Amino acid sequence: MKVIRNQPASGPDANAPRELTFTSDIIIEAAAPAGQDGQVPRTPRKFNMEAYGGGPLQLSGWRFPVVVDLDGLSIRNGAKAYLEHDRTSRVGHLDGVVAVGGKLRVTGVVSSTSPTAKEVMADADNGYPWQASIGAGVQQVEFVGEGKTVTVNGREFAGPINVARRSSLAEVSFVGNGADDQTSASIAASGKGGKNAAKERKNMDTVTKEATEVVAGQEGAEVETVETQPETVTAGAPGQTVADMRVQAAAEQERIAAVRKACGDKHPDIAAQAIRDGWDGTRTELEVLRAERPKAPAAHIPDTTLSGRVLEAACMLSGKFGGVEKLYDEKTLEAADKRFGSDLGLQELLLECAWANGYTGRSFRESRAVLRAAFGRDVQAGFSTVDIDGILSNVANKFLLQGFFSVERVWRNICAVRNVRDFKTSTSYRLIGADQYQPVGRGGEIKSGTLGNETYSNKADTYAIILSVDRRDIINDDLGAITTVPRKLGRGSGLAINDVFWTIFLNNATFFAAGNNNYLAGANTALSIDGLTGAETTFNNQVDSDGKPIGIVPSIVLVPTALNAIGTQLFKAAELRDNTTGKGAYPTNNPHQGKYQVQSSRYLANAKYTGNSAAAWYLLADPADLPVIEVAFLNGQEAPTIETAVANFDVLGIQMRGYHDFGCALQDPRGGVRSKGSA
Repeated sequence: MKVIRNQPASGPDANAPRELTFTSDIIIEAAAPAGQDGQVPRTPRKFNMEAYGGGPLQLSGWRFPVVVDLDGLSIRNGAKAYLEHDRTSRVGHLDGVVAVGGKLRVTGVVSSTSPTAKEVMADADNGYPWQASIGAGVQQVEFVGEGKTVTVNGREFAGPINVARRSSLAEVSFVGNGADDQTSASIAASGKGGKNAAKERKNMDTVTKEATEVVAGQEGAEVETVETQPETVTAGAPGQTVADMRVQAAAEQERIAAVRKACGDKHPDIAAQAIRDGWDGTRTELEVLRAERPKAPAAHIPDTTLSGRVLEAACMLSGKFGGVEKLYDEKTLEAADKRFGSDLGLQELLLECAWANGYTGRSFRESRAVLRAAFGRDVQAGFSTVDIDGILSNVANKFLLQGFFSVERVWRNICAVRNVRDFKTSTSYRLIGADQYQPVGRGGEIKSGTLGNETYSNKADTYAIILSVDRRDIINDDLGAITTVPRKLGRGSGLAINDVFWTIFLNNATFFAAGNNNYLAGANTALSIDGLTGAETTFNNQVDSDGKPIGIVPSIVLVPTALNAIGTQLFKAAELRDNTTGKGAYPTNNPHQGKYQVQSSRYLANAKYTGNSAAAWYLLADPADLPVIEVAFLNGQEAPTIETAVANFDVLGIQMRGYHDFGCALQDPRGGVRSKGSA
């Protein structure tokens, strides 16, 4: 036995263990003839098969073909034989596996007495052309890239291709159909079938002898490779008479005629092989029957190395997302780049997910079927490791946030934020009253204070929209559709929250009013050193319900875009120069340097909003201390959410819906002062 070396895997298909099945044909040994007493000895019948031709297999769920390296194939302990991979349908067990000339040969014993085993034997005796499906666990896969070659099973293959370097044979199953063209099958004749039967039994004995070089049941045993020489057959034995030769020639003509009749004009390759290899008409008819049956995939193996994480990374790379290296680890990014580069198409993404869900088509022609499979509709996807909903949602949410943060966010800097659990009106309480500390009396008595409260309410509502990636985007293979649409949804949410926020903030005629001692008007209220000084004085003179100073200092100057320059000067400049006087310029010290952070919003002067003004400006407290406005978010979710799904029947494509749960409300008037900025 050879020791299996654990060579390091490489390439995008080289990570997790997988289950491998591929199909082949089966030979079942005829039942032993009855003895003199008429009883049939209880000797289990044997089977063998040419299990795998050693070439590339085009497997559903794999991007590139797969070649199983027979040098790295081992045997699991107690490998069994089943019917259609159903472990409750027992047939027998394996007694040998061997690699012969770069092909895999398996032998076994029909050791079960189950009804399934009897059914398999009865069908075989009736000439049913059983085939096999072999299950193996794959532990190591090597990816061979484009432009490179690899030698496996004595043959050279060009990349891109996957090589299963280490795998272990677990079981074989009797199945109805297979598709490995490198295999063949026949059923040994029963009883005293003459020379042909004897020859077939001899061939089976030879196969069994070769295959038992490695016996199933030796855990981890590696399959032994056996080199074989082609059989030489000499026609025309010495001593034949002319009559014998004529009989033989006539029989050969009859055989060839039967072969050609069975093949007709549709199967010249089968006819040529049948004539060359000496097949009779019955054998040829069986081969034609098998060739004309619909072929199942040569193997069934989900590509579990292609994780949703890798597909996400490939989408982000193809979408040119900035900072993608901060979102994924180096191994994931390397796998995505090697497998897809930076040009993953939308069709390719959907096909990869459909294959992972069991879809067997190889192209995007049946686009609706691909979509339904990708999204798990009408497909038994219990073995799927790729969730297209999760992939699209994760990718879309990242691009959605790009769109959400691309619009103005001044509102976030001047508001308080509240977390609400439902859509009901939520009330907050601010305690007020006689809460100032008093001297403690001689006896240690502490005087009692009084508390009242002020209430402020808010509630969240849902804002949402649906956009579609339609059939044209999918046919055009435009991956940008799943990056552009989320950006639009994110931008739409950002615009929505701005619209609601500034509509409420600017409609403030009764909030910022003289009666609340937080409104100033007149020519001297224009934004300047004097104007800012006046607003500062008014703010600092604010009192609580007891008539005492509130003790909150202003922090923010909020201005329209037209006043952004002067606001920035007041914040940064050490002095201001007035060049409009008749006496010329002179320096004036700026007493407000570095005091107030300037926030400028384009919404303040926009004519679409009630209360807009290009001259008015605000002096506000830090919203953490005393907010003039509050934004409530459901469950604290400050960013919108996007969800994806296959479109309804009336829309052929993918739908994306974005939604955001929030609400805005004015709070405490004492948290700010509005200056009209003009007479």
